[in-house]
Amino acid sequence: MSDPTPVLDDLRDESEGLDALVAPLGEGAWAAPTPAPGWTIAHQIAHLAWTDRQSVLAVTDPEGFGSVVEKAAAAVDTFVDAGAEEGAALPPAELLARWRSGRAELQAALRAQPPGTRFPWFGPPMSAASMASARLMESWAHGEDVADALGVRRPPTARLRHVARIAVRARDYAYFVNGLTPPAGEFRVELSAPDGTLWAYGPKDAAQRVTGPALDLCLLATRRRHRADLAVRAEGEDADRWLDIAQAFAGPPGRGREPREGGTA
Repeated sequence: MSDPTPVLDDLRDESEGLDALVAPLGEGAWAAPTPAPGWTIAHQIAHLAWTDRQSVLAVTDPEGFGSVVEKAAAAVDTFVDAGAEEGAALPPAELLARWRSGRAELQAALRAQPPGTRFPWFGPPMSAASMASARLMESWAHGEDVADALGVRRPPTARLRHVARIAVRARDYAYFVNGLTPPAGEFRVELSAPDGTLWAYGPKDAAQRVTGPALDLCLLATRRRHRADLAVRAEGEDADRWLDIAQAFAGPPGRGREPREGGTA
């Protein structure tokens, strides 16, 4: 049984890092556009705050959360954006306070759960550890959008291991959501961590492999960079196909990002 404490600590640290990036911004800067079409910095933080609130509801009131799932199912294309729009309309100070209180409430709720508890979600039920991992993945990915909007480069950290693990575990989901049949065999995935160590997944003797920087796979699987701009490589037809469709988040794959001019890959 997975102890959620380490990933909850990492989620707290990831959120605090993004908080430090947006807290000093003047009110006008919150309206700066990010790479996500139609989303400002305020939308990015509002989305995180909204999702934290839904997570708290799922943990503390599963029946109440069921009604949220029904509303989401009835408005698949607009439900998430509507939550972001509502929060983005708030004064930045109020939005920041709402985000801070929501993530603190989620931390407390998850840390208080008995081992083995699972909670409903928009996809499969989640444990405390898996919910914290998912929140970290989103916090990091939306933090990248904020950093891009501000022209800031955030050094990658060991917390990316959670994002990379989700990306690898969600391999078959990426095929399904794109209307494809997942390959039968596992891939070997070998990633160079920010500190130079190796993060490896899958059997060593797998016929198909994916290699490259952990940061690049995380950027790819969260759709924050186009594959052409990244140094992730595949050996094998199925592994190569996966890199075209990899995603670490639930829901439709979306359009993704266009290649950057003068890409580095």
